[in-house]
Amino acid sequence: MSASPDKRLKAIIVDDEELARSVVRELLSRHSDIEIIAECANGFEAVKSITQSKPDLLFLDIQMPKLDGFEVLELVGTDMAVVFATAYDEYALRAFEIHAVDYLLKPFGAERFDAALKRAMERLGSKDKAPSALASPVRVPGQFPDRIVLRDGSDVHIIPMHKLDYVEAQDDYVALVSEGKRRLKQQTISSMEGALDPAKFLRIHRSYIINLERLKKVEPYGKDTHLAILADGARLPVSRSGYTRLREILDAKG
Repeated sequence: MSASPDKRLKAIIVDDEELARSVVRELLSRHSDIEIIAECANGFEAVKSITQSKPDLLFLDIQMPKLDGFEVLELVGTDMAVVFATAYDEYALRAFEIHAVDYLLKPFGAERFDAALKRAMERLGSKDKAPSALASPVRVPGQFPDRIVLRDGSDVHIIPMHKLDYVEAQDDYVALVSEGKRRLKQQTISSMEGALDPAKFLRIHRSYIINLERLKKVEPYGKDTHLAILADGARLPVSRSGYTRLREILDAKG
């Protein structure tokens, strides 16, 4: 279990508890071919450090302040060997769905840690590596996120769902419009549609998804076309199929 003689593997430890970081630090100290290049106490620090340092190995907690472990990976991708280390077993399935190398349940000992490290080294030496990015956040079916996270360089922005006005397709990106600001996220609009609660968001056009709470009125616009007027004054096109879906929702509300 050793790296090439001329290269030590770079590792980052991410956990909001100092004691937990010290355990991983101590266990890694027995492996001279691995260098700990950073320790992070929250998700924001992790995104910045991973983006700048591009580690080979990532030891990652899940429940942390500011950003959780899954949100961190959504922002930085999985182009590294990821080992989750957490006190909660309910996230194991999600961890392996995003191709984590292993899932260490706290408290763990040296033997279990070394087994995870061996798997990580094998992953790094394999041609079959995990995908370098996540198309969309992994979630439990029927459950929808209450916020969207996105990255601009090493800066992280969080948009609460209730403050999202609408989403606009921009090729392989989407523009997220909230409180008068537009922020780009690398994600298709179809993928974004699948991540949003259909009771609160509706795709009214191939290029637009609106927050139904922001809809002020619908106006005719030319032959068989309509515009959705939002509370902030935005005027968005509504396709025929989008209008049909919109009318069903409005009629149901009375």
